[in-house]
Amino acid sequence: MILHTEVYGEGEPIVFLHTGLQTGTTDFEKQREVLQESMKVIVPDLRGHGKSVSDDFSNYFEDAADDLKETLDHLQIDRLHLVGCSLGGLVGLRFAKKYPDRLRSLTLSGITSDKPDNWAVMHAQDVQFQRELLENSEFTKQLDLQHQSDWRQFIYMARDEDWYPFEYTSNLDNISAPILFMVGEGNPAEVETAAKYRNIHSHIHVCVIPFASHLVHVEKPDMYTEVLLEFLNVGQIKS
Repeated sequence: MILHTEVYGEGEPIVFLHTGLQTGTTDFEKQREVLQESMKVIVPDLRGHGKSVSDDFSNYFEDAADDLKETLDHLQIDRLHLVGCSLGGLVGLRFAKKYPDRLRSLTLSGITSDKPDNWAVMHAQDVQFQRELLENSEFTKQLDLQHQSDWRQFIYMARDEDWYPFEYTSNLDNISAPILFMVGEGNPAEVETAAKYRNIHSHIHVCVIPFASHLVHVEKPDMYTEVLLEFLNVGQIKS
């Protein structure tokens, strides 16, 4: 499907993939504001989010990666810089592995490479937290206004203990484009992932941001943006 997409600025294309239950225009706001001055900033709503209406979450990451390709083809964009966090990072990684020739660079955050030993406990805590969110009428009313699809299907998808695509995150094989992986020091699993990726792949840059955790681009937007700009301005990336 062709995703609902907003485009800002002119120049080399850079795509930002939002986190779960956000949209293209509600996430990466600081980064969009800065980069649209020198680049073409593209912010799609992922499948089932915002105005990209779909209730089919059965093969989410494969379909979402194909949605992105179809959308880029529709916009006549060949090669691009791709940035994603959490859900957007997982979709971005799947796209990068499936269509590596489309990338100028890849920036990821908010993902974990390997299933933690205490994954069952972590997942149970997440499910309980999500149940509590669904009981919050202010929260659900806001999301009902923000998303045209039944956003609850995304939460239901994540109740499956095997929902997380560790088969994609376990390595960065087949991606030759420069990669930046940013993590917050407050998330041990993601810090371990950064160390693993850096030890295996020579073309990856790693940044551990202090006083932040899972959503580094939101928690430390200025620092995240500064590092991203430095990465994008490296000679072999910008051309």
